[in-house]
Order: sequence, then structure tokens, then C-alpha cells
Amino acid sequence: MSEDEIRFLPYEEAVRLVAAIQEEEDIDDPDHRILTVYSRQDKELCWYDFDEVMRDAGVQQSDPDSKEKVTEYIMHHLPDWVLEG
Repeated sequence: MSEDEIRFLPYEEAVRLVAAIQEEEDIDDPDHRILTVYSRQDKELCWYDFDEVMRDAGVQQSDPDSKEKVTEYIMHHLPDWVLEG
């Protein structure tokens, strides 16, 4: 495995760790949105590019299940390095 390869936490561990996923403004680019993931201790774990997650999760703007699909996508793609911080 290369150093650049991302390893993800098991889904069950991600569910236990994550308390919230917030859509927020990118402080470096006000026209850009990010999804910030917070732990149960209210600690920022990581963030995702909003547009990339929507695309990769197959979510359309008018999708009534978009929140659930985004949550499931992130829970399956939480990098294992979040435990290091």
C-alpha cells in the first residue's frame, strides 16, 4: 500500500465517532461549500468538498433523501487518520 492510499474506518466505528455533519461556507472561498464532520466531543474531524460528495454519492439537488445519502456516503468514507487528532 502506498503512503497516499486512504484507508477508511469501518462503518460502525464511524457511526460511533461522528455526531454531526454540517454544510458550511469555505472560509477561503465564500462561493464554495464544504461538509465539516464533528465528533461527539464537538471536535472537527475532517471536511469534504460539498460538490464532490454530492457527485460521488449520486445526489441530485431535488432529491428528498439527499441528507441520508450524504450521511451514508461520509460514514463509509471517513479516513482512519481522524483518530490520530
